[in-house]
Amino acid sequence: MENPLPSIPAKRYFTIGEVGDLCGVKPHVLRYWEQEFTQLRPMKRRGNRRYYQHHEVLMIRRIRDLLYDQGFTISGARNKMQELLQLERDKKSHGEVMLDGVEVIEVSDSMLADFSNSEFLDGMAADGDPWQQVRHELFAIRELLALVS
Repeated sequence: MENPLPSIPAKRYFTIGEVGDLCGVKPHVLRYWEQEFTQLRPMKRRGNRRYYQHHEVLMIRRIRDLLYDQGFTISGARNKMQELLQLERDKKSHGEVMLDGVEVIEVSDSMLADFSNSEFLDGMAADGDPWQQVRHELFAIRELLALVS
């Protein structure tokens, strides 16, 4: 049985060694994949050190899955990645929300009732201003979601 990959920590940047550990591939493989997959462009700093962002780690995991688990060739995986990225662009251009890798939680009306209580908001912030803005935005989002469903 294959070991699952570790969860990705909440960091802004990852070194090539960290990404290798998170994705189960060696750093020289990551450098090779940068040449083969144009979508993969880590930031380079002093001494040509690579720093990957969260979305790039997810992309590397997707590439790894295509190559190692699904048996794609480099060329086939490159084409599949282009298809997937085009599909995501199309969804974004049509206003669809992308939730890949985002944990969605259900919130009941009773949980939202706390936010309608002005005493709750006043207790959270003395001036109430930042929380009033958050409250206003949450209710606007709630109304939009009610229209969609």
